[in-house]
Amino acid sequence: MLLRPDSSLPLAVDLRERRLTLGAAFAFMSALYFRGKLAYASAFDSGLARTFVITPTRGLQSPQFIVTADLLNEFAEVDVATDEDRYRAPLELDAGDLARTLPADGRVVLLGSIASGKYVDVLGRLLGDRLFYPASFVGRGDMSRGGLLLRSSRSGRELDYVPIAAGVRPRGPRPGKLGPERLVRLSGRQG
Repeated sequence: MLLRPDSSLPLAVDLRERRLTLGAAFAFMSALYFRGKLAYASAFDSGLARTFVITPTRGLQSPQFIVTADLLNEFAEVDVATDEDRYRAPLELDAGDLARTLPADGRVVLLGSIASGKYVDVLGRLLGDRLFYPASFVGRGDMSRGGLLLRSSRSGRELDYVPIAAGVRPRGPRPGKLGPERLVRLSGRQG
């Protein structure tokens, strides 16, 4: 839909007119999970934080990075796996730069999957004890993590972070499903 040249979808129009951001494209393609990541990163950005998206071929990029159809096709051709040089090499380069510029007491919070090595093993080698993840991610699938991140961003409650190292695969029981979100509506008369 997004890449069809005749699509009237607003995001497809933005893509053709070179104004589609990486964040918007990924949020469209991965729905709840990526929307949750962006909302969470935005809600808890202290003004000092930088948000990056891990891409299949371009390392770490800003969510505001403008994408093209050619770049999205390039992304689609590459497996996000530690043995894939086209993925790993750019990520290592950018993560190395980040490690060098990060203050000694700085933290990098990974909002991606912790169940496999595709992110943790690359980032952990370069960031060492400065790589963290939300402890409540353990046992959750993508959609559950996305829902958790969205709820946390709406409630203003930041998650607790714990360190993670290359080679570590945190395991634990699957948490219960997120129940219905309670929205409190305030009403009253003005006067």
